[in-house]
Amino acid sequence: MSFRFKQVFADTQQALGADPAQAQAVFQATSQLGDGVNSRVAVRQFNVSVDEPPALGGKDTAPNPVEYILAALGSCQEITYRLYADALGIPLNGVSVKLSGAIDLRGFFSVDPDVRAGFQQIEAEVAIDSPASAADIARLKETVDRHCPVLDILRNPTPVDLKLRTGPLSVAA
Repeated sequence: MSFRFKQVFADTQQALGADPAQAQAVFQATSQLGDGVNSRVAVRQFNVSVDEPPALGGKDTAPNPVEYILAALGSCQEITYRLYADALGIPLNGVSVKLSGAIDLRGFFSVDPDVRAGFQQIEAEVAIDSPASAADIARLKETVDRHCPVLDILRNPTPVDLKLRTGPLSVAA
């Protein structure tokens, strides 16, 4: 299995180096509010539900948006570890990530204008199963942290342009 990832990584790296125009990728999602605070989200051929726990007005039928952020970071770390371990020739039997994020709800509920609405802090523990040396594991971690897209999104401001359109809904999830 490891060889396949290493080959995919090498082939993609070579293709992007030869033609940087191929490097631009656009990912899309559409969502539409359903009952209460439940949303239906479509990503490619996948449908995902989003809801809130009862304490936040939901029915607890699905993870909430900030929980999906944690899931995105954890799974992106795991994928990036897999790809870079193979690319760097570092043996990796497995990887898992445990995350928690702290939010002060006074920001979301407009109780205190000085409190931001999002996470104040995210803590994560990456567990690695590998016979590699401590130096190789440290090199792998540094490489993963430099190249994990979701970690980059969370650590660096990303321009977001939210437009508002009124009228009948045309977005269908």
